[in-house]
Amino acid sequence: MADPLPPAPPADAAPDDRIAGWRARIDAIDAQILGLFNSRAICAHEIGAVKGGAAVYRPEREAQVLARLQALNAGPLPAGAIAHLFTELISACRALERDLHVAYLGPAGTFSEEAARRQFGAAATGVPLATIADVFHAVEAGQAHYGVVPIENSTEGGVAQTMDRLASTTLRICGEVQLAIHHHLLAAAHAGGAAPRVVYAHAQALAQCAQWLGRELPAAERVPVASNAEAARRVASEPDAAAIASQAAAALYGLTVRASNIEDAADNTTRFLVIGDQDVAPSGRDRTSIVMGAPHRPGAMVHVLEPLARHEVSMTRLESRPVRIARWEYLFFVDLDGHQLDAPVAAALAEVRARAAFLKVLGSYPVAAR
Repeated sequence: MADPLPPAPPADAAPDDRIAGWRARIDAIDAQILGLFNSRAICAHEIGAVKGGAAVYRPEREAQVLARLQALNAGPLPAGAIAHLFTELISACRALERDLHVAYLGPAGTFSEEAARRQFGAAATGVPLATIADVFHAVEAGQAHYGVVPIENSTEGGVAQTMDRLASTTLRICGEVQLAIHHHLLAAAHAGGAAPRVVYAHAQALAQCAQWLGRELPAAERVPVASNAEAARRVASEPDAAAIASQAAAALYGLTVRASNIEDAADNTTRFLVIGDQDVAPSGRDRTSIVMGAPHRPGAMVHVLEPLARHEVSMTRLESRPVRIARWEYLFFVDLDGHQLDAPVAAALAEVRARAAFLKVLGSYPVAAR
């Protein structure tokens, strides 16, 4: 049984005595929390021992835990803080079973790294890689347990490299992360006050800040690079250049922030996918992603997608990508509400498969908390 907490200090006590009294209660509460943290870790370790070599990352279970705790939360801590605190606790407990390696588009300081940390916590080992294709290859080759890749932006749409690799890989989508994206104009600390000659950024970031750049830096050359963090790394040694990147990148590479929140859309958000060699069980609030081809005849897409409406399965995304091996041939990427094991979704997919030229289920996974 936990030791009782010290009494709350009386309201009429001297200020120093009141502060000392509340700090004593905090110290006692911290000791109780520490004991509960370790008790939880012991439980998680015992579950791992029972599971044997089974996957230690269970997206559906973690989503259920976080949703339940946020529902129970009576404040004053906001729901986002509860999710963050328990994500880190789950991450630390998971690390007792296995050190997870998570690949992402690097170098350090990218939004992909931030998304990976939000999903897996600080106890996971990040593996920064040069391209999205490298992230897929690392997971396929067993060099990383999971990967985190961007799939779409709320203003600029889908990420072509990710969609192309999803169509060909044997990996499945295991989860998703939605990250609010705020871009900043960064420059070297020793740079003067003159307008930069060139602005480096990932092509998506340049597009997301196009109006601001046209208004504020119309003469600057816009040069796309592999990632915003790579842009920040370059700018550290180029006093006449600037980068569009995150505040984390600014701190990492010793840059100064010339302008903040320069994205054209205030609600700019990027959705990331977690990829791995793992099927995910239903969590109760899931999404299913598929890729398919449609026959070449009038009204084919309407005919293929009709079972979704009849089985009352909502389609939340439909995007096409050209097939590289044939001109004017397209793949269609579709997101559906629900898990592929849910009866309505399963029935609809069976009929869609029979009508489509081909269909591949990319994965079912918990919907990201907003």
